[in-house]
Amino acid sequence: MKIAGIRVQEKEPRKQDERLLVEAAQRDPRCFGELYEIYFHRVYAYAVKRLPSREEAEDVTSVVFHQALAKIKSYEWRGVPFSAWLIRIAANAIADRWKHAAREGGEVPDGVNDDVADTNAEDAEQRALLFQLVEGLPAEQRRVVVLRFVEQKSIREIAREVCKTEGAVKQLQFRALQKLRAQMEGADA
Repeated sequence: MKIAGIRVQEKEPRKQDERLLVEAAQRDPRCFGELYEIYFHRVYAYAVKRLPSREEAEDVTSVVFHQALAKIKSYEWRGVPFSAWLIRIAANAIADRWKHAAREGGEVPDGVNDDVADTNAEDAEQRALLFQLVEGLPAEQRRVVVLRFVEQKSIREIAREVCKTEGAVKQLQFRALQKLRAQMEGADA
């Protein structure tokens, strides 16, 4: 799902459920499969947007889950979605790939440098925070935000779906975005 240009998967578990899944995987690596199923598409989408080919994105996605499984016992729950940790691993894997390509004399896209991992990690943290904030919105506002920015529906389509006027939908969207903006700015302070 995309919210204000940021991809957020709608089917992620709630924070408490997610924590239980992570703890189960820490006790028994066979339980990691459920985390893989939940987050595969998010990690793959992240990689495919940043790499020149589908094959490279598949390789990076494989590396991410291999590393995550290998390090799951050392993962510390901090209240941030598990996906942020996976995206950080992906960002580092992509940065390593670009650095390796540069050392081998390959072409590195413009704007890619040694700070790419830090930037991508910060982006992942921002996405994780935004996901949490959207989850905290009142139900009607959250639904409008998801329909508008994730499903990319028009105001008219949303109004029909939620049985409200277009003006009411616009007001719900405005209030939700205002609240998210204020909370994001407060988090940056």
